[in-house]
Amino acid sequence: MNGIILRTLIIMLGLFLASSIIPGVQITGTGSFILAAVLLGLVNAFVRPIAFLLTLPLTFATLGLFLFVLNAAMFGLVAALLDGFVVAGFWSAIFGAIIVSLTGTIASWYIGPSGRYEVFVVRRDF
Repeated sequence: MNGIILRTLIIMLGLFLASSIIPGVQITGTGSFILAAVLLGLVNAFVRPIAFLLTLPLTFATLGLFLFVLNAAMFGLVAALLDGFVVAGFWSAIFGAIIVSLTGTIASWYIGPSGRYEVFVVRRDF
């Protein structure tokens, strides 16, 4: 349970950074941040795999670049579902999705699959 809460907080951080950096992404209110993070997690868990399978030939044809469009579509879907979350256009969705993805990737370097911080200690005995 702690892992889900921690990952939701990471997505909230990514959404905050996206709304701060990208002029076309606006999220108003703390409740909208929380709901947007939860919805983005749910959309990425349930809708994105189905959309990925349906667009797999296009993803192969574009050598994976279509995944940026797919991530932007999931970002825009969440914005369409919430009133306090506004994405101005396609490029705003692309760059917002990239910022949220980068935030999640960097955070996952330090967080294990169980949602706990992982520290590796390497000891060398000579």
